[in-house]
Amino acid sequence: MVSYDGSCGKRQRLLVVANRLPVSAKRTGENTWSLEMSPGGLVSGLLGVADEFETKWVGWPGVDVYDAAEKNALSKSLAEMKCIPVFLEEVFDQYYNGYCNGVLWPILHHMGLPQEDHNDTNKTLQTQYDAYKKANRMFLDVIIENYEEGDLVWIHDYHLMFLPQYLKEHNNKIKIGWFLHSPFPSSEVFKTLPSRSELLRSVLAADLLGFHTYDFASHFERTCTRILGVEGTHEGIVDHGKATRVAVFPIGIDPNRFIKACALPEVRQQMTELKERFAGKKVILGVDRLDMIKGIPQKFLGFEKFLEENMDWRDKVVLVQIAVPTRNNVPEYRKVKTQVHGLVGRINGRFGSVSSLPIHHLDCSVDFNFLCALYAIADVMLVTSLRDGMNLVSYEFIACQEAKKGVLVLSEFAGAAQSLGAGAILVNPWDVTEVSSAIKEALNMPLEEREKRHRVNFQYVKTHSAKKWGNDFISELHTFSESEMKSKKISLGLPQQDVVQRYSKSNNRLIILGFFGTLTEPMKNQNEELELKLNPELKGTLKALCDDPKTTVVVMSRSGKNILDKIFGEYNIWLAAENGMFLRDTTGEWMTNIPENMNLDWVDGAKMLSLGEHKQETCYNTYGQDQSLMHQLMLFEETILLKSMRWVRLRGQHWVVFWKK
Repeated sequence: MVSYDGSCGKRQRLLVVANRLPVSAKRTGENTWSLEMSPGGLVSGLLGVADEFETKWVGWPGVDVYDAAEKNALSKSLAEMKCIPVFLEEVFDQYYNGYCNGVLWPILHHMGLPQEDHNDTNKTLQTQYDAYKKANRMFLDVIIENYEEGDLVWIHDYHLMFLPQYLKEHNNKIKIGWFLHSPFPSSEVFKTLPSRSELLRSVLAADLLGFHTYDFASHFERTCTRILGVEGTHEGIVDHGKATRVAVFPIGIDPNRFIKACALPEVRQQMTELKERFAGKKVILGVDRLDMIKGIPQKFLGFEKFLEENMDWRDKVVLVQIAVPTRNNVPEYRKVKTQVHGLVGRINGRFGSVSSLPIHHLDCSVDFNFLCALYAIADVMLVTSLRDGMNLVSYEFIACQEAKKGVLVLSEFAGAAQSLGAGAILVNPWDVTEVSSAIKEALNMPLEEREKRHRVNFQYVKTHSAKKWGNDFISELHTFSESEMKSKKISLGLPQQDVVQRYSKSNNRLIILGFFGTLTEPMKNQNEELELKLNPELKGTLKALCDDPKTTVVVMSRSGKNILDKIFGEYNIWLAAENGMFLRDTTGEWMTNIPENMNLDWVDGAKMLSLGEHKQETCYNTYGQDQSLMHQLMLFEETILLKSMRWVRLRGQHWVVFWKK
């Protein structure tokens, strides 16, 4: 995977670019700093990569530094830890608190755009957007200053969506990967963002885009095709010949760190104390940031419903909730905190006593060893996220449960549901009754069933570690880089003379064209699709092709039958409406494209259309809809002979086929 410079034996360099450096910096005196590398997160994810690449980190140091001497001193200290700082200074608030967390974060988590404060003219959507672009430019300047030819650049998260384009504009040869650590919403949500097109095109400048789950990657591809009008394939996005690989890389944790911690004497002592503290009771554990998407109120409402309906459990169960404070200066977070505290007081008042409380709620973070002890003694882990990129708390719980074999109750809206769903009880956190029933099922689950579920998820957590995630992404980026370099040696243009020669000699010609973007008149932007019209410059050529007795022309479109009839009614042409669902031959009669009992089991797995024994056909990957259309054309047109065809796929849904009777 790794490229070496044979002359000096150097490892290839990797620049990891994130909003925040993985270090904690504290002033210890005038122009002196103490630094500590943060555990977990990207650091764990790049443990394996660091062995094969020379890794440098680029990001904001986490502190405001304005004095030149202090900046220089901090930069030197960070350099010893392979970190390169980006000093954001006065732009930070509007960039990070404003556009990143106030605009992009809610959109990505399906919460919609926030209401703009029209009384604050100094902090508008436009000023935040400008600050966001400026901050991305500041990252660009630092990368350019430190970039060496051949470096790979891995950019992380929604804080830096403009950076791939800025880097490519500076040097198109830079190989860039971008990974999104949050969810990506449906196109209906993302298209409400005023800067949607600019952000999408900037990200598409990267060579490789990574997402936690298939759903997030699928949402991104559909958003690009619907907003930008680009072509989506099973490998990614193609825009005017520029290919961007889109792939799924589910992040993990460092499981050995948690397994080893549970074996430490101090952790075992804490486990013993916790068991004594909750003797005779089942422990339900929640560990979340105290913010809007973690669903802590929904968790408490579900637990309250459980206590209401199961009187025999009231003195036998306790919910321990660790709620790590975040962004206390933001009004929305203060509202969530107030709501949570109100629910805790109400539930403890209804079902508690002087000696026993059903909910133990802590508004604080806990140290790592105590957290591992909590994970290890818990009988149930309750995760009720309303929207989550992955939720690694679920992974951490499973890693600490080798002895207990506790049950994971997991929100179906967390990314982890797609990886740990086989061993978890999945719930809709908005359904209070379902959460209550899941708690009861988890508490009453037999040991044999718990062991089976734990075994499945523990194996996944062990094998899909953060280290594997990092290695997989960089390996894909590196492989893509090599394949791209090889492809540049091959001419990708259509062999024009060969096509013209074969076209002239052929007795039968089949031309399959897409409509939108191929035959439509030029549009100012991609959102004018509602008024599709045939390009006037193509009318004469299209009519000549359709009137040629040796040529059959097919137009395939996602548009409906009425639209195609209106536009192509005067032409002697085949039409495929709704991406091939309906087919109309030159007689003008529409028919359904899929017979009632047609077996379509092959569609999902089919990626190549076989053309028989002829060895010189040209064939490219295609999707089920294309293949279904081609299959139906063969049924309707008996003169087509597979083994004597010459196929050339131009781009997207556009095909030319030549054959002789």
